[in-house]
Amino acid sequence: MTALKKPMTLGRPSNTVGDLTLLAQIRPATLDKIEKSVITLYASDESEVAADSVTMQSIAKHANVSLQTLYKYFGDKNTLIYVILDRVLSRLAARMIDHLSGIDSVKDRLRKTLWVMFDFVDHNPDAVLFFSTAIPVSHYQHIAIYENKDLMEAFLQVLSDGQQRGELNQNVSLKTLLDVFMGFITRLGLMHVLRHAAKPMTADFDPLFDILWQAISRHD
Repeated sequence: MTALKKPMTLGRPSNTVGDLTLLAQIRPATLDKIEKSVITLYASDESEVAADSVTMQSIAKHANVSLQTLYKYFGDKNTLIYVILDRVLSRLAARMIDHLSGIDSVKDRLRKTLWVMFDFVDHNPDAVLFFSTAIPVSHYQHIAIYENKDLMEAFLQVLSDGQQRGELNQNVSLKTLLDVFMGFITRLGLMHVLRHAAKPMTADFDPLFDILWQAISRHD
């Protein structure tokens, strides 16, 4: 498994105009504050009414930075949202690749992938809400995690190997298998957060993985 050698490059959707080349000049501590504020605001009860209630002004106030700073480095709110999404998902991707390193078994790699995702939900519930409210599903393909060659090839290779070895369902396409797997993860994660579940997702890991494995594994 290859490790990430460089930061992911943000995929640019058509509705963003910010000049991302300036981001290299921003102080890391400032960017961290902005990220925390964006996630907190989108995960708050008020943002459930409308995502538009989160403005550049409210982000600047919450992060204790000037509005001029936000416009200087991001240009517009859409660009800011995508930058924060990219930062969070890039960290998740790096951790995912690291955990999959050296594991050959298809089932074990799928187990590890699911565990890392569940652990992410348990430790980042606000980020999960941010994902669900800040960006339309139709624009998910623009997020760098879905365009990163290292991550997607490593992950798709697990499913592809599973099909080739006869361990995973061979009656559907690889993309369909990926959609089933990701749909299982994202739905469970979001509802776990929305329901304010008392116990962590990882507490039910084994029975949940069994459900997933039964759904995508090959049955003769």
